[in-house]
Amino acid sequence: MKKILFIIALCLGTFSAQAQQESNLQLKGTVTDSVAQYVYLQKFHNKMFTTIDSVKVVDGNFSFKTKVKLPELYGLSVNTANNPLYIFLEKAPITVKLSPVKYYSNSVVEGSASQQLFDTYRKTKDVEISKFITENPKSIVSAYVLYRNWSYRLTPAQITENIGLLDKSLQSSTYVKELKELVKVLDGLAIGKKAPDFTSKDPAGKSIKFSENLKGYTLVDFWASWCAPCRKENPNIVAAYKEFHDKGFNIIGISLDKKKENWIKGINDDHLDWLQVSELIYWNSEIAKLYGVRAIPANYLVDSKGIIVARNLRGEELQTTLKSLLDKK
Repeated sequence: MKKILFIIALCLGTFSAQAQQESNLQLKGTVTDSVAQYVYLQKFHNKMFTTIDSVKVVDGNFSFKTKVKLPELYGLSVNTANNPLYIFLEKAPITVKLSPVKYYSNSVVEGSASQQLFDTYRKTKDVEISKFITENPKSIVSAYVLYRNWSYRLTPAQITENIGLLDKSLQSSTYVKELKELVKVLDGLAIGKKAPDFTSKDPAGKSIKFSENLKGYTLVDFWASWCAPCRKENPNIVAAYKEFHDKGFNIIGISLDKKKENWIKGINDDHLDWLQVSELIYWNSEIAKLYGVRAIPANYLVDSKGIIVARNLRGEELQTTLKSLLDKK
Protein backbone atom coordinates (compact mmCIF):
# COMPACT_ATOMS: atom_id res chain seq x y z
CA MET A 1 0.00 0.00 0.00
CA LYS A 2 2.89 2.38 0.76
CA LYS A 3 4.23 1.74 -2.73
CA ILE A 4 0.82 2.48 -4.24
CA LEU A 5 0.57 5.79 -2.41
CA PHE A 6 4.06 6.75 -3.58
CA ILE A 7 3.25 5.95 -7.21
CA ILE A 8 0.02 7.94 -7.05
CA ALA A 9 1.89 10.87 -5.51
CA LEU A 10 4.23 10.88 -8.52
CA CYS A 11 1.29 10.61 -10.95
CA LEU A 12 -0.42 13.70 -9.54
CA GLY A 13 1.93 15.80 -11.64
CA THR A 14 1.07 19.38 -12.52
CA PHE A 15 -2.62 19.02 -11.68
CA SER A 16 -1.99 18.87 -7.93
CA ALA A 17 0.89 21.31 -8.00
CA GLN A 18 -1.30 24.11 -9.33
CA ALA A 19 -2.96 26.58 -7.01
CA GLN A 20 -6.75 26.67 -7.17
CA GLN A 21 -8.13 28.75 -10.04
CA GLU A 22 -11.50 29.43 -11.64
CA SER A 23 -11.72 27.14 -14.67
CA ASN A 24 -14.35 25.55 -16.89
CA LEU A 25 -15.11 21.93 -16.11
CA GLN A 26 -14.46 19.23 -18.69
CA LEU A 27 -16.81 16.76 -17.06
CA LYS A 28 -19.04 14.26 -18.80
CA GLY A 29 -20.55 10.93 -17.94
CA THR A 30 -23.36 8.42 -18.01
CA VAL A 31 -26.05 7.67 -15.47
CA THR A 32 -26.64 4.00 -14.69
CA ASP A 33 -29.06 2.16 -12.41
CA SER A 34 -31.37 5.18 -12.42
CA VAL A 35 -34.03 6.89 -14.53
CA ALA A 36 -33.05 10.31 -13.16
CA GLN A 37 -33.63 13.20 -15.54
CA TYR A 38 -31.03 15.53 -14.02
CA VAL A 39 -27.55 15.40 -12.54
CA TYR A 40 -26.66 17.99 -9.91
CA LEU A 41 -23.24 19.51 -9.30
CA GLN A 42 -22.74 20.42 -5.65
CA LYS A 43 -20.18 22.54 -3.83
CA PHE A 44 -18.69 21.29 -0.56
CA HIS A 45 -18.37 23.58 2.45
CA ASN A 46 -18.38 22.88 6.18
CA LYS A 47 -19.38 19.21 5.79
CA MET A 48 -22.36 20.19 3.61
CA PHE A 49 -23.12 20.23 -0.10
CA THR A 50 -24.97 23.01 -1.91
CA THR A 51 -26.21 22.67 -5.50
CA ILE A 52 -24.50 25.10 -7.87
CA ASP A 53 -25.54 23.71 -11.26
CA SER A 54 -27.62 21.00 -12.92
CA VAL A 55 -27.81 19.45 -16.38
CA LYS A 56 -30.42 17.31 -18.09
CA VAL A 57 -29.65 13.66 -18.71
CA VAL A 58 -30.07 12.92 -22.44
CA ASP A 59 -30.05 9.27 -23.53
CA GLY A 60 -28.27 8.42 -20.30
CA ASN A 61 -25.51 11.01 -20.83
CA PHE A 62 -24.65 14.30 -19.13
CA SER A 63 -21.98 16.98 -19.43
CA PHE A 64 -20.87 19.94 -17.30
CA LYS A 65 -18.84 22.95 -18.46
CA THR A 66 -19.47 25.00 -15.32
CA LYS A 67 -16.83 27.52 -14.27
CA VAL A 68 -15.65 26.49 -10.81
CA LYS A 69 -12.61 26.53 -8.57
CA LEU A 70 -10.19 23.72 -9.47
CA PRO A 71 -8.80 21.43 -8.19
CA GLU A 72 -11.45 20.93 -5.53
CA LEU A 73 -13.90 18.48 -3.97
CA TYR A 74 -17.44 18.55 -5.35
CA GLY A 75 -20.51 16.35 -5.21
CA LEU A 76 -22.41 14.71 -8.07
CA SER A 77 -25.95 13.55 -7.41
CA VAL A 78 -29.20 12.53 -9.08
CA ASN A 79 -31.13 13.43 -5.93
CA THR A 80 -30.17 16.41 -3.77
CA ALA A 81 -32.03 14.97 -0.78
CA ASN A 82 -29.32 12.30 -0.40
CA ASN A 83 -25.56 12.43 0.01
CA PRO A 84 -23.76 12.77 -3.35
CA LEU A 85 -20.77 11.06 -4.88
CA TYR A 86 -17.68 12.74 -3.44
CA ILE A 87 -15.55 13.65 -6.45
CA PHE A 88 -12.30 15.58 -6.76
CA LEU A 89 -12.40 17.58 -9.99
CA GLU A 90 -9.38 18.98 -11.76
CA LYS A 91 -8.53 21.07 -14.81
CA ALA A 92 -8.55 17.98 -17.03
CA PRO A 93 -11.07 15.88 -18.99
CA ILE A 94 -12.94 13.69 -16.49
CA THR A 95 -15.54 11.02 -17.18
CA VAL A 96 -17.93 9.50 -14.65
CA LYS A 97 -20.16 6.44 -14.61
CA LEU A 98 -22.65 7.70 -12.05
CA SER A 99 -24.62 5.04 -10.19
CA PRO A 100 -26.66 6.05 -7.12
CA VAL A 101 -26.88 2.44 -5.94
CA LYS A 102 -25.29 1.74 -2.53
CA TYR A 103 -24.48 5.39 -1.87
CA TYR A 104 -22.70 5.78 -5.24
CA SER A 105 -20.17 3.10 -4.30
CA ASN A 106 -20.47 1.54 -7.78
CA SER A 107 -19.64 4.80 -9.54
CA VAL A 108 -16.43 5.03 -11.56
CA VAL A 109 -14.35 8.21 -12.04
CA GLU A 110 -11.63 8.44 -14.70
CA GLY A 111 -9.22 11.26 -15.45
CA SER A 112 -8.77 12.68 -11.93
CA ALA A 113 -5.50 11.83 -10.20
CA SER A 114 -6.81 13.48 -7.05
CA GLN A 115 -9.82 11.18 -7.05
CA GLN A 116 -7.53 8.18 -7.44
CA LEU A 117 -5.52 9.30 -4.44
CA PHE A 118 -8.68 9.98 -2.41
CA ASP A 119 -10.07 6.52 -3.18
CA THR A 120 -6.78 4.94 -2.12
CA TYR A 121 -6.76 6.97 1.11
CA ARG A 122 -10.24 5.75 2.00
CA LYS A 123 -9.23 2.13 1.47
CA THR A 124 -6.03 2.40 3.51
CA LYS A 125 -6.11 1.33 7.14
CA ASP A 126 -4.13 3.04 9.91
CA VAL A 127 -3.22 6.13 7.90
CA GLU A 128 -0.53 8.32 9.44
CA ILE A 129 -1.65 11.79 8.43
CA SER A 130 1.79 13.39 8.61
CA LYS A 131 3.24 10.64 6.42
CA PHE A 132 0.34 10.90 3.97
CA ILE A 133 0.83 14.66 3.61
CA THR A 134 4.61 14.28 3.27
CA GLU A 135 4.07 11.82 0.40
CA ASN A 136 1.42 14.06 -1.23
CA PRO A 137 2.23 17.65 -0.19
CA LYS A 138 0.84 19.28 -3.35
CA SER A 139 -2.47 17.42 -3.51
CA ILE A 140 -5.73 19.12 -2.56
CA VAL A 141 -6.67 15.74 -1.08
CA SER A 142 -4.06 16.17 1.66
CA ALA A 143 -5.49 19.54 2.66
CA TYR A 144 -9.02 18.17 2.58
CA VAL A 145 -8.45 15.05 4.71
CA LEU A 146 -6.46 17.08 7.25
CA TYR A 147 -9.41 19.47 7.51
CA ARG A 148 -12.22 16.93 7.29
CA ASN A 149 -10.92 13.75 8.90
CA TRP A 150 -8.13 14.79 11.25
CA SER A 151 -8.73 18.28 12.65
CA TYR A 152 -10.90 16.94 15.49
CA ARG A 153 -8.33 14.29 16.45
CA LEU A 154 -5.29 16.55 16.67
CA THR A 155 -4.06 19.19 19.11
CA PRO A 156 -3.66 22.77 17.86
CA ALA A 157 0.12 22.22 17.72
CA GLN A 158 -0.31 19.04 15.65
CA ILE A 159 -2.69 20.78 13.24
CA THR A 160 -0.16 23.59 12.76
CA GLU A 161 2.65 21.08 12.24
CA ASN A 162 0.70 19.27 9.53
CA ILE A 163 -0.27 22.51 7.81
CA GLY A 164 3.44 23.20 7.53
CA LEU A 165 3.91 19.97 5.58
CA LEU A 166 1.55 21.12 2.83
CA ASP A 167 2.98 22.75 -0.28
CA LYS A 168 2.84 26.54 -0.53
CA SER A 169 0.34 26.20 -3.38
CA LEU A 170 -2.21 24.95 -0.82
CA GLN A 171 -1.58 27.53 1.88
CA SER A 172 -4.21 29.86 0.43
CA SER A 173 -6.83 27.10 0.10
CA THR A 174 -10.09 27.33 2.05
CA TYR A 175 -9.14 24.22 4.04
CA VAL A 176 -5.88 25.69 5.34
CA LYS A 177 -7.47 29.06 6.11
CA GLU A 178 -10.20 27.37 8.16
CA LEU A 179 -7.69 25.12 9.91
CA LYS A 180 -5.67 28.16 10.98
CA GLU A 181 -8.81 29.77 12.36
CA LEU A 182 -9.62 26.52 14.17
CA VAL A 183 -6.19 26.53 15.81
CA LYS A 184 -6.86 30.02 17.19
CA VAL A 185 -10.23 28.88 18.57
CA LEU A 186 -8.84 25.70 20.15
CA ASP A 187 -5.95 27.58 21.76
CA GLY A 188 -8.56 29.60 23.63
CA LEU A 189 -10.38 26.47 24.78
CA ALA A 190 -7.58 24.77 26.69
CA ILE A 191 -8.10 23.37 30.19
CA GLY A 192 -8.16 26.32 32.59
CA LYS A 193 -9.56 28.76 30.01
CA LYS A 194 -13.05 30.23 30.27
CA ALA A 195 -15.72 28.66 28.08
CA PRO A 196 -17.28 31.09 25.58
CA ASP A 197 -20.71 32.42 26.44
CA PHE A 198 -23.63 32.02 24.06
CA THR A 199 -27.40 32.43 23.83
CA SER A 200 -29.71 30.05 22.00
CA LYS A 201 -33.30 28.79 22.10
CA ASP A 202 -34.76 25.75 23.82
CA PRO A 203 -37.49 23.59 22.23
CA ALA A 204 -40.18 25.98 23.52
CA GLY A 205 -38.48 28.93 21.81
CA LYS A 206 -37.18 30.47 25.03
CA SER A 207 -33.78 32.19 24.86
CA ILE A 208 -31.23 30.52 27.12
CA LYS A 209 -27.97 32.22 28.08
CA PHE A 210 -25.21 29.78 28.92
CA SER A 211 -23.51 31.90 31.60
CA GLU A 212 -26.79 32.29 33.50
CA ASN A 213 -27.23 28.53 33.86
CA LEU A 214 -23.94 27.49 35.43
CA LYS A 215 -24.27 25.55 38.66
CA GLY A 216 -21.77 23.11 40.10
CA TYR A 217 -20.18 21.37 37.12
CA THR A 218 -21.86 21.64 33.72
CA LEU A 219 -21.31 19.44 30.69
CA VAL A 220 -21.60 21.37 27.42
CA ASP A 221 -22.72 18.49 25.24
CA PHE A 222 -22.76 18.69 21.43
CA TRP A 223 -24.94 16.09 19.72
CA ALA A 224 -27.70 15.60 17.10
CA SER A 225 -30.57 13.21 16.55
CA TRP A 226 -29.05 12.15 13.19
CA CYS A 227 -25.69 11.30 14.81
CA ALA A 228 -25.48 7.55 15.50
CA PRO A 229 -22.38 7.79 17.77
CA CYS A 230 -24.17 10.50 19.78
CA ARG A 231 -27.23 8.35 20.28
CA LYS A 232 -25.01 5.46 21.34
CA GLU A 233 -23.28 7.67 23.91
CA ASN A 234 -26.48 9.23 25.29
CA PRO A 235 -27.26 6.35 27.72
CA ASN A 236 -23.87 6.94 29.38
CA ILE A 237 -24.65 10.62 29.81
CA VAL A 238 -28.13 9.83 31.16
CA ALA A 239 -26.60 7.43 33.71
CA ALA A 240 -24.08 10.06 34.82
CA TYR A 241 -26.83 12.66 35.14
CA LYS A 242 -28.96 10.37 37.30
CA GLU A 243 -26.04 9.53 39.58
CA PHE A 244 -24.49 12.96 39.99
CA HIS A 245 -27.20 15.57 39.33
CA ASP A 246 -28.13 15.83 43.03
CA LYS A 247 -24.46 16.36 43.83
CA GLY A 248 -24.11 19.33 41.49
CA PHE A 249 -23.79 17.94 37.95
CA ASN A 250 -25.76 19.66 35.19
CA ILE A 251 -25.86 19.46 31.42
CA ILE A 252 -26.71 21.80 28.58
CA GLY A 253 -27.18 20.02 25.27
CA ILE A 254 -26.40 21.80 22.00
CA SER A 255 -27.96 20.02 19.05
CA LEU A 256 -26.73 20.28 15.47
CA ASP A 257 -30.10 19.17 14.18
CA LYS A 258 -31.82 20.65 11.13
CA LYS A 259 -35.45 19.80 11.86
CA LYS A 260 -37.13 20.70 15.13
CA GLU A 261 -39.36 17.62 15.14
CA ASN A 262 -36.34 15.30 14.84
CA TRP A 263 -34.55 17.18 17.60
CA ILE A 264 -37.49 16.94 20.02
CA LYS A 265 -38.06 13.28 19.19
CA GLY A 266 -34.39 12.55 19.91
CA ILE A 267 -34.63 14.32 23.26
CA ASN A 268 -37.73 12.33 24.23
CA ASP A 269 -36.57 8.97 22.91
CA ASP A 270 -33.21 9.18 24.70
CA HIS A 271 -34.66 10.69 27.90
CA LEU A 272 -32.42 13.74 27.86
CA ASP A 273 -34.04 15.45 30.83
CA TRP A 274 -31.86 18.53 30.98
CA LEU A 275 -31.52 21.92 29.32
CA GLN A 276 -31.42 21.70 25.52
CA VAL A 277 -30.83 24.37 22.90
CA SER A 278 -30.34 24.40 19.14
CA GLU A 279 -29.96 26.85 16.27
CA LEU A 280 -31.35 24.13 13.96
CA ILE A 281 -28.81 24.96 11.24
CA TYR A 282 -26.73 21.77 11.17
CA TRP A 283 -22.97 22.39 10.79
CA ASN A 284 -23.58 26.11 10.33
CA SER A 285 -24.02 26.28 14.12
CA GLU A 286 -22.26 29.36 15.48
CA ILE A 287 -22.00 27.67 18.89
CA ALA A 288 -20.19 24.69 17.39
CA LYS A 289 -17.82 27.09 15.63
CA LEU A 290 -17.31 29.01 18.88
CA TYR A 291 -16.24 25.78 20.58
CA GLY A 292 -14.14 24.46 17.70
CA VAL A 293 -16.40 21.41 17.28
CA ARG A 294 -15.54 19.53 14.08
CA ALA A 295 -17.14 16.19 14.97
CA ILE A 296 -19.84 14.98 17.35
CA PRO A 297 -20.35 13.77 19.99
CA ALA A 298 -18.16 16.34 21.67
CA ASN A 299 -18.28 17.99 25.08
CA TYR A 300 -16.65 20.35 27.54
CA LEU A 301 -16.95 20.10 31.33
CA VAL A 302 -16.90 23.50 33.04
CA ASP A 303 -17.11 24.62 36.67
CA SER A 304 -19.54 27.12 38.18
CA LYS A 305 -17.41 30.01 36.92
CA GLY A 306 -17.34 28.66 33.39
CA ILE A 307 -13.73 27.48 33.56
CA ILE A 308 -13.00 24.43 31.40
CA VAL A 309 -11.87 21.48 33.52
CA ALA A 310 -12.09 18.63 30.99
CA ARG A 311 -12.96 17.88 27.37
CA ASN A 312 -14.53 15.02 25.40
CA LEU A 313 -15.36 12.80 28.37
CA ARG A 314 -17.14 9.62 27.30
CA GLY A 315 -18.33 6.40 28.88
CA GLU A 316 -16.64 5.49 32.14
CA GLU A 317 -14.28 8.45 31.86
CA LEU A 318 -17.18 10.85 32.39
CA GLN A 319 -18.35 8.99 35.50
CA THR A 320 -14.82 8.69 36.90
CA THR A 321 -14.13 12.40 36.42
CA LEU A 322 -17.42 13.43 38.04
CA LYS A 323 -16.82 11.08 40.94
CA SER A 324 -13.40 12.62 41.60
CA LEU A 325 -14.82 16.16 41.44
CA LEU A 326 -18.13 15.72 43.26
CA ASP A 327 -17.69 12.88 45.76
CA LYS A 328 -14.95 14.77 47.60
CA LYS A 329 -17.28 17.70 48.31
